[in-house]
Amino acid sequence: MIAGADFDTAAQITRIETFAKEFVGFVRITTADGGQGWGQVSTYNADISAQVLHRQVAPHALGRDGSDISGLVDRVANREHKFPGSYLRRAMAGVDTALWDLAGKRAGKTVCELLGGQPRPVRVYGSSMRRDISAADEADRLVRLRDIHGYSAFKIRVGSEFGHDQDETPGRTEAIVPTVRQLLGTQIDLLADANCCYTPAKAIAVGRLLEDHGFCHFEEPCPYWELDWIKQVTDSLQIDVAGGEQDCDLATWRRIVAMGAVNILQPDICYLGGISRTLRVADLAQQAGIACTPHAANLSLVTVFTLHLMGAIPAAGPYVEFSIEGLDYYPW
Repeated sequence: MIAGADFDTAAQITRIETFAKEFVGFVRITTADGGQGWGQVSTYNADISAQVLHRQVAPHALGRDGSDISGLVDRVANREHKFPGSYLRRAMAGVDTALWDLAGKRAGKTVCELLGGQPRPVRVYGSSMRRDISAADEADRLVRLRDIHGYSAFKIRVGSEFGHDQDETPGRTEAIVPTVRQLLGTQIDLLADANCCYTPAKAIAVGRLLEDHGFCHFEEPCPYWELDWIKQVTDSLQIDVAGGEQDCDLATWRRIVAMGAVNILQPDICYLGGISRTLRVADLAQQAGIACTPHAANLSLVTVFTLHLMGAIPAAGPYVEFSIEGLDYYPW
């Protein structure tokens, strides 16, 4: 047994279990007092993330004080410093989020309340994931969803994912931007996601097209690791440039903020390693006076985690991402 002056023996982690398939995986943590919390590793290749959890996260967590969530997450990162990449962080998220769930149960509070917030309604933007849909059909779909569900904001896809300045269908971006604006009118906030498609010159041209049609958010205009490219785009446009969903290294986040690479920070709780680490990015956003609007596209528990976080952080942006896709898009 590991003990110390501040060790909570009731919160000692005694069991870590995973329940994973290829696309989605859940984590259950049990402590010495019989308490249990549920969390989730990142979606996509979740079965691999679960293996990483058992090999490289659980050995540093079992027997530890589960009430010191931030310290435990740092312990894993320090002990596994030779593995600074995405899979370790995706696995860490499963333990972190399960421990936050358990902490809320022990305190008789929501995680939002534990973080200093109050549960409240949170505005969402309807997030389209599709590029295989024409401009007219996408606009019609968004109008229908607005009328049925009351969405007041939508995000569309422009360019092609890592598309080297190309659309999947030639001319789609130039068609969809004005078409969606025209059919939805000026009362709807519109966002666009390029998924790392562009070089700076092309990104700036597309950004100006978005500005001309009243869009308010331009996401991942360039490959996410090309921070100098992204800053060039940000400095050239009036529209808010957003990014960071892929970044799982806190040092990279500090650089993003210090250089002013983007106007909106978009950490993903499950990609970054959990709520504890995402709070540190939210703190960076607050210190820099910019918004934190987490990436939460993968309908699953990450949506729940993000809602709790957004109800508590001072730098919260105006809405949470909520995918409009269904069973034909999400295999789980």
